[in-house]
Amino acid sequence: MQTASSILVIDDEPVLQDVLSTLLGNEGFEVYSAMTAAQGLTVLAEEDIDVVLLDLMLPDRNGLDLLPEITNLAPDLPVIVITAHSSVESAIQAMREGAYHYVPKPFKNEVVLHLVRRAAERRQLERENRLLRSRLDGVGEIVGTSRRIEEVFELIRRAAPARSNILVTGESGTGKELAARAIHRLSPRREGPFVPVHTSAIPTDLLESTLFGHVKGAFTGAVASRKGLFEAASEGTLFLDEVGTITPETQTKLLRVIQEREIRRVGGVESFPVDVRIVTATNIDLLEAVHQGRFREDLYYRLNVISIEMPPLRERPEDIPTLATHFLHIYAEENQRQVSEFTPEVMDLLTDYAWPGNVRELENAVERAVVLSQGNQIGPETLPRAVRSDPDRPRISDSLPPGGLDFRKAVADFQAHLIRRALERSDGVQRKAARLLKLSPTTFNEMVHRLGLSDRRRS
Repeated sequence: MQTASSILVIDDEPVLQDVLSTLLGNEGFEVYSAMTAAQGLTVLAEEDIDVVLLDLMLPDRNGLDLLPEITNLAPDLPVIVITAHSSVESAIQAMREGAYHYVPKPFKNEVVLHLVRRAAERRQLERENRLLRSRLDGVGEIVGTSRRIEEVFELIRRAAPARSNILVTGESGTGKELAARAIHRLSPRREGPFVPVHTSAIPTDLLESTLFGHVKGAFTGAVASRKGLFEAASEGTLFLDEVGTITPETQTKLLRVIQEREIRRVGGVESFPVDVRIVTATNIDLLEAVHQGRFREDLYYRLNVISIEMPPLRERPEDIPTLATHFLHIYAEENQRQVSEFTPEVMDLLTDYAWPGNVRELENAVERAVVLSQGNQIGPETLPRAVRSDPDRPRISDSLPPGGLDFRKAVADFQAHLIRRALERSDGVQRKAARLLKLSPTTFNEMVHRLGLSDRRRS
């Protein structure tokens, strides 16, 4: 399990050092102390610090002069300035130069704890995002750290270098095209084109021409010969989305292209070799379509050499906070809004909702909330009604997919969800989290280990 967030207090008042060390230590933080600016820089160079509490009046340096050095040493490190009432203007100046927030003396304990928790959470999220980006190695826009999504990442990394065709399955909104793009980016064909084709959006009588091209005069309106998307994707990747909607006639021609690795334009007699990797996606059960005679069995096995299933969001609720924050940052910047966080009530609503529209629905909800928010926090009034107030809204706890589920796995997932929620509510302190769930600390700790959870802080 990960260690507690570490706090560095740079202040030359021994009484204040004692007060903050006791206050923060009791909340599960690991506290380091420095009485001077020089000592503070030494600690920062030697220890992995999550948050700095910095007094502006130090014996060897002015805190305003020290702040840029801290920022250069650790650009993402949140610094909370401690200041007397008479120097609030200096604190505001410090915030303009990159400080996270300020605390005027004398301060209230709950104010300090609130700011430190928020700063530590932001620091942890930034670390997770950096770690995630480093682990993904090009997987790109797919966001998450849950076991289910890690399995997807591993499959993508292992399958991408090969030439084999890949079938990506999953409900609408789970990110099937993102998976296909990640496969392309990690493949030897990354310098070639990635050509997406949303087959269900193309009229049936135009799909063959779109895919294979046509010769002049092949049909009314074909005033000139035209290349198809197979040729456009040469030496790259062709992504066929909703492949289950393709008609039997086009399925036959697609099978021939895969087998012969050559195409024949509509109305033509000459064949052209093509060097294309095919990635397909569907939100229906293609094997069931085969059994019903709606999809060719031989084509199914040609396309489904490697299968990657994108899990629905309700099966990886632990990724919801990370995804929501990811979208929050994107749309706050895009819409030039100052909103920077969700209220605890909103995060509870987001993590409890089952998201039938999956990641796409969550993204739309967060974008809406950012646009409608007026302060720096997203409140429940900005969420869609289905998420915030509908008593019949689907919830993580009571969703049951049409095809059923693995009962033991569902129970384990829900236990893990409750434990994570309890840890979040108790700022990672296991004793408090155990009390919230009316469990003994020993039982709680055993469940954390048994379920393979990664607690962010010490007990």
